[in-house]
Amino acid sequence: MRKNTWESRSAAKRAETLDKIRPEWRLSPEDLERARQQRNITGPFIQQFLDEGDVSVTSMTSAPILKALGEGKLSAVQVTSAFCKRAAVAHQINNCLHEVFFDQALERAKYLDDYFAKHNKPIGPLHGLPISLKDQFHVKGVDTTMGYVGWIGGNLGVSDPDKTHKVESQIVTELLSLGAVLYCKTSLPQTLLFGETKNNIIGKTLNPNNQNLSCGGSSGGEAALMALGGSSVGVGTDIGGSLRIPAGFCGIYSIKPTSNRLSYRDAANTNPGQDTYRSSLGFMGTSIDALEIVFKSVLGTEPWLRDPAVLPIPFRKEMMDSYLSRADSKGNVKSGERPLKMGVLWSDGMVGPHPPVLRGLRVVAEALKKAGHKVVDWEPPSQERATTIIASSSPQLALDAHTYMCYLQGGFFSADGAHDVHSHLDRSGEPLIPDLEDGFKLKTPTELLKYQDLTLQGLEYEREYSDYWNSTEELDAVIPGKYYHGAYTDAMNVTNYSVVVIPTIRADAKIDFFDDSYKPLGDLDIKNWKAYDPAIYDGAPVGIQIVGRRFEEEKCLALARIVHLVLREAL
Repeated sequence: MRKNTWESRSAAKRAETLDKIRPEWRLSPEDLERARQQRNITGPFIQQFLDEGDVSVTSMTSAPILKALGEGKLSAVQVTSAFCKRAAVAHQINNCLHEVFFDQALERAKYLDDYFAKHNKPIGPLHGLPISLKDQFHVKGVDTTMGYVGWIGGNLGVSDPDKTHKVESQIVTELLSLGAVLYCKTSLPQTLLFGETKNNIIGKTLNPNNQNLSCGGSSGGEAALMALGGSSVGVGTDIGGSLRIPAGFCGIYSIKPTSNRLSYRDAANTNPGQDTYRSSLGFMGTSIDALEIVFKSVLGTEPWLRDPAVLPIPFRKEMMDSYLSRADSKGNVKSGERPLKMGVLWSDGMVGPHPPVLRGLRVVAEALKKAGHKVVDWEPPSQERATTIIASSSPQLALDAHTYMCYLQGGFFSADGAHDVHSHLDRSGEPLIPDLEDGFKLKTPTELLKYQDLTLQGLEYEREYSDYWNSTEELDAVIPGKYYHGAYTDAMNVTNYSVVVIPTIRADAKIDFFDDSYKPLGDLDIKNWKAYDPAIYDGAPVGIQIVGRRFEEEKCLALARIVHLVLREAL
């Protein structure tokens, strides 16, 4: 292989990442081959490569980890070492990491332990908690390639050589000030605008629960790492489902706040000049507690003081409590309290949910009813219109996740004619990955008047959606299912609503078979149903979205807890 080709640079980067993994944490070629042949590499499979202490620590969720650290029962070095090792193993069998900086993390953990020993208190509410980052966030001394070969050795978006590896994203500064330990950055797709995780550096990241399937995207590496137990909480982003799709696929939790609730300052992004529909920074975790703890802690730093784009809204515990007080410890309606009223989106009118997703929705709806809550059908303004506004072409062209992403590039997401994407590709001469070749062809940017017209269409859709919600008489939240691309998530970006994703059931080939009486909604739905194979999807997690209105993140977290409780009683 010739030197300085994009292929050689990618190969060198992969080797460099592996070289940063301690020799005692490296797997044998035989172990790697066994992993490739395994359907499910979570749980017992990955745990065989860890010692008992590491399994014990990394099996804990964020809240008990912080409690043990605060009580001195675990040291930051112990916790960090365990998660670094498990993340290292996870990457070797799953390709879920872009960057590892374990030595830097362990130095940080030692500093935190010394601080705790000297002051007999934690440095902040996230003291010693390892937190993973999607590879959009700049950490001093670490690359930010965002999946582009041309940015190996640098930080995407930082063109001044004197600032390379010296820029720090605001969210990184905030997490460090709170006592967190940062130790790795996770994989994402080339361009960010793809519902799977593939790029020319690491190849692809699969779903650890079922390696026949995708981990989703674009925050796919985060979700895969958490499914493998290599992180209990991490930071991602969402502009069309990028936090929600992988969370649903991989069986974890996520929160997509309304954009500008948290700071995106000094983070890498695709087409950053597109400001009509902003990407939202949010969190993923292995528990609802993780989402709440980090969200609350970051808001406690008052991010609006450093980023003028952030609205000055502190964490509102009273909003959470007002909803949690309406249910008991099992999620049942308390005597004298008003039941929750939840709207279920059974179908978007374009494609019907596959059998496991439909069963997941039914299980949730029945569990809520059994607990005394109200469930109604949700039939909002056309989901197809929301997708068309973002995409500027008909969703009927989309026959699978690949072609969905291709037509998506006609609207806001690629209003610059893909010039931003190609500027990054040109740094190394790398090509677009095959999935994106048709959708990201270089073309003339969208004309200003057309862009303004799309903006007006989006504003009108927002108003219509809000008016419909207002007509539903005190609806608390909406529950749509999850899908393998943005069809069930785009509307929440157009409306800029708050969303929490939680896992429900898992696909079961024995019961999730076709309903012969089902009538496809059109040609697109026929393709959708032909894509479903019960045997292939068997064991895959099924997630749901819990949707609130703008800036109702605390409400969504509270409702997610209640839904989680009633599900636990039902399953």
